[in-house]
Amino acid sequence: MIELKNINKTYQLGAYGVQALRDVSLTICLGEFMAIMGPSGSGKSTLMHVLGLLDKPDSGSYFLGRKDVSRISDNDLAFLRNRLCGFVFQQFHLLPRSSALANVGLPIFYSGRSSSKKKALETLSSVRLSERSAHRPNELSGGQQQRVSIARALVNDPMIILADEPTGNLDSKSEEEIITILKQLNKQGKTVVIVTHDPEVAKHVRRVVNMKDGMIISDKMTASSTDEISVNQENVKLIEDILNKKMRTGINLNIGSHIKQAFQAIFSSKLRSFLSMLGILIGVTAVIAMLALGQGAKDSVSQSLTALGSNLLIIRPGSTQIHGVFLESGSVTRFTMKDAEEIRKLAPVKRVYEEVNGRGQIVYKNKNWNTTINGTGIDYAEMKSSVPEQGRFFTEQELKSRQKVAVIGKTIADELFGDKNSVGETIKINRIYFKVIGVFPKKGAMGPRNQDDVIVIPLTTAMYRVLGKNYVDSINVEVIDASLMDEATTAISDLIRKRHNLKDDQDSFQIRDMTEIQDTLKSTMSTMTALLGSIAAISLLVGGIGIMNIMLVSVTERTREIGLRKAIGARKKDILLQFLIESVVLTFSGGFFGIVLGTGISMMLSSLAGWAVRVSFSSVVLATSFSIIIGIGFGLWPARQASKLNPIDALRYE
Repeated sequence: MIELKNINKTYQLGAYGVQALRDVSLTICLGEFMAIMGPSGSGKSTLMHVLGLLDKPDSGSYFLGRKDVSRISDNDLAFLRNRLCGFVFQQFHLLPRSSALANVGLPIFYSGRSSSKKKALETLSSVRLSERSAHRPNELSGGQQQRVSIARALVNDPMIILADEPTGNLDSKSEEEIITILKQLNKQGKTVVIVTHDPEVAKHVRRVVNMKDGMIISDKMTASSTDEISVNQENVKLIEDILNKKMRTGINLNIGSHIKQAFQAIFSSKLRSFLSMLGILIGVTAVIAMLALGQGAKDSVSQSLTALGSNLLIIRPGSTQIHGVFLESGSVTRFTMKDAEEIRKLAPVKRVYEEVNGRGQIVYKNKNWNTTINGTGIDYAEMKSSVPEQGRFFTEQELKSRQKVAVIGKTIADELFGDKNSVGETIKINRIYFKVIGVFPKKGAMGPRNQDDVIVIPLTTAMYRVLGKNYVDSINVEVIDASLMDEATTAISDLIRKRHNLKDDQDSFQIRDMTEIQDTLKSTMSTMTALLGSIAAISLLVGGIGIMNIMLVSVTERTREIGLRKAIGARKKDILLQFLIESVVLTFSGGFFGIVLGTGISMMLSSLAGWAVRVSFSSVVLATSFSIIIGIGFGLWPARQASKLNPIDALRYE
């Protein structure tokens, strides 16, 4: 079955090299039951590691069947360990947070075959531990733990059982039980190799190989060697089949299997997993809350900008210079209602309303209030997004007939009427009686101006009955589409110059584009939102560093576990994927709970503090994506470190 030729192995301990094996040659046949003996440091454990493909020799040849496997790839070695070898360790090397059943089923997972609890339970029953399948290692005696280790070695039906001091940590009764199990396995056709220093154990084997200083000094058959060796010919064929055909395909594990293993590892250490998630959870919470505040503030500004009107041009008379002297605004060009009528006829124009402004004293019974008076046209309500929430706006007929009707802002309604419905009441504006026909919706303040402290009356009424003006202070124009703003501005400018006989160099009027103001404010708010998100993203970065630190600690803490997984068939890719998936699962979980917490905090700020907040879908996607990227980026390094561990060094790690 196995032939070693001139095997040498040297371990480097600091600046010194220790030669563990010196020109060792050994042949092991199918069905043998042998012991490798010698004092500490004789090289017997190293020889077993080479036999079990856990370690590669520095020189010499290792023939398995008729194939030299001393120089094959790590993936092929992992495959052979999984299919041909079963390891029984002196220290048991059971996963401490997994049940006996889960420990026994681990080699099935790395075999690439569907995991079978039934197979693992049957193997546990064969070592008389089926009733303890749900117990963890710390709930089992030493002998029971060793029997679990033997069941794990047997679950994939290996050709050879390699037992390193299997009775070294057991009492005499447990020792007898383990020796009995090993003898029964040998009778079933398994090749059993025991590393021991106990002569009592050696009495039960058929062949004893003694070692000293890394060399074989004797190789003898015992009195029991006359017993017939059971060789299963199917095993011979299976070895050839594995070596010649299946070794090239390796072990193919699906992502679902790795995710399952990752979840088992995460839930087996809940506190460590929670600490790993905490940094990402806080980071995502901060991102969601900050972006929600920024977006809410942006929406609030957008609502205020909506009150200015969309695609709006404001035409006002401006000051001009004549012979070096600046004249006051409107001294050269004053607009009339006829100007507004001509502007309405221009192609890019959708709607127009004229406006006159002034201040007046408003009186209702024994209450009075000083406020802004706006005289406007009938398109004011639609263009300024100011359709009354109570009552109505005045009509074209009321405008033409100079009716004394008024629509008041929320502030005036509160100051003069309190909780009383103001629609239908009569007020005095500069000693002239007006009927209140509507109340505007609440808009809030924009800069120093309170948009709710205003009263709007028909333009003609304001000009000829209240303010005494025969001209308008401004003309407000709504353009059909934002893309036509420049065209409309040019057309209006040409029209005004023509109507008022202005020269090209006379700028006695102004046309203000409100879109530019809106775009500037929106851009500013977008910048502020991005700034808030960037600040919060720093906490995500810190959380990612925390993930990396915890995962590195996890790799160190689980070094023996990694060694065990590699010993029973895990490849570098399997270890890499497991730790990487653990990292991604932790960050994704932290991200999910961070989204929930961040949304909750945003809602709380909205309800308790009255802040405007809005949790957008894009911020959720951004936070989730960023957390996953953090998990992959910061989890990759610890995962690579884990995958590179040598199985022997990992198993020996203290």
